[in-house]
Amino acid sequence: MAFCKVGGDTVRHRSPTPQNHGSASLSPHKQGTKQEDMGSLTDTVALDTLGCKLNQAESESLGKRLTDIGYTIVDPSERPSAYILNTCTVTHVADRKSRHLLRLAHRRNPDCLVVATGCYAERTPQDLTQMPEVDITVGNSDKARLPDILKDYIHRDPQESSHPSIQRTRSFIKIQEGCDQFCSYCIVPFVRGVERSLPADDIVDEIRRREDDGHKEIVLTGTRIGSYHGGLGNLIQRVLSETNVPRFRLSSLQAQEITTNLLGLWQDSRLCRHFHSPLQSGSDPVLERMGRRYTTADYESAIDQIREMLPDVAITTDIMVGFPGETDEEFEESYRFCQRMAFANIHVFQYSARPGTRALHMDDKIDEAIKKERSEKMLRLAKETAHSFRSRFLERTMDVLWEQQVSKGIWSGLTGNYIRVLAQSDKQLTNECFPIRVLGLNGKYVTADLPYS
Repeated sequence: MAFCKVGGDTVRHRSPTPQNHGSASLSPHKQGTKQEDMGSLTDTVALDTLGCKLNQAESESLGKRLTDIGYTIVDPSERPSAYILNTCTVTHVADRKSRHLLRLAHRRNPDCLVVATGCYAERTPQDLTQMPEVDITVGNSDKARLPDILKDYIHRDPQESSHPSIQRTRSFIKIQEGCDQFCSYCIVPFVRGVERSLPADDIVDEIRRREDDGHKEIVLTGTRIGSYHGGLGNLIQRVLSETNVPRFRLSSLQAQEITTNLLGLWQDSRLCRHFHSPLQSGSDPVLERMGRRYTTADYESAIDQIREMLPDVAITTDIMVGFPGETDEEFEESYRFCQRMAFANIHVFQYSARPGTRALHMDDKIDEAIKKERSEKMLRLAKETAHSFRSRFLERTMDVLWEQQVSKGIWSGLTGNYIRVLAQSDKQLTNECFPIRVLGLNGKYVTADLPYS
């Protein structure tokens, strides 16, 4: 019987275990199950992802590696042999969603091997290991070894396995991982570790592979890509000069990471005019308690500079409400700041206490009812500012990269500045990119007139 350490506790692997898989752990209720009992499992795997673009990039990379060695990636509803959930733990809501999806996977197919990985699995693996629906828990440190781990449990014959490539327009590529900032509310440094960057040569090579696969948009992502070792601007210059992908997008930049020299690179039209810059609060006292590295004046100055240099740019952000000690006046200050900034989109979320963070021990916790009220008010503002931003482009001509058919004859795509477009066409539009004319507004979308239908 093999053993491994997880979160300080010793748990047993399913026996036998041909390889040592580090922090991968078998749930206690599955102990003693023999590999030969898994003989009915074939080579289908379903992947689900919660959370950030970094998680999306890692799931995409994992799916590609699995198909390369003979597995077939299927939808979770298709009764796969294995279900892998790349979890998120940034809030208690993310934890709850993770547990729900793991239980759902088991309920859909009790014979399925259920695997939990990602940040929740890194933070408190014992929580997931104790779930009767979960078979294996793998932390971030061993996520890349999942294909090897699955070999012990899923029989496959690469010569007989068919694994058609899934046609996608956008590909997420990790360039960096980890964060050294330790904001007072944030669990991410604890589950992603210290900042470390991938070599530029490896990133360029990976982009070329995705280009060969037909992707027309690449999203460069990480925990904090503005801290990329060697300079984010230098990396972008290499990517633009050494690859031919039509579109590049950045996942997120903090206000203090935005410079005139960096923005100058956006004179190349292949860089999408969309910046996601997390604000978290529009109140300076709250920002100080959060441990953020900028003031509202710093933030506004950075955004003004972006808008001055890049007309029609979309600025999106994250806003937290109900941080410990947030007074009514501080919330209103934050609300008015967001109103003035006129964001293209605001991701609003309520403060969630995370174990090990400094904010967990702060006084003056905000009542849940007040947090909900503030969240709803900020969400109404988010809807208003998003509608206002989209309205600016009525009757304008914009390039759209079409992604998928969302219903019969209705296609969905994205502009470079991150506006979701719907249009009607009987043609196959996936991965096509061409100019359209914006006709109208439809909720969160704009509608378009195609040059042909």
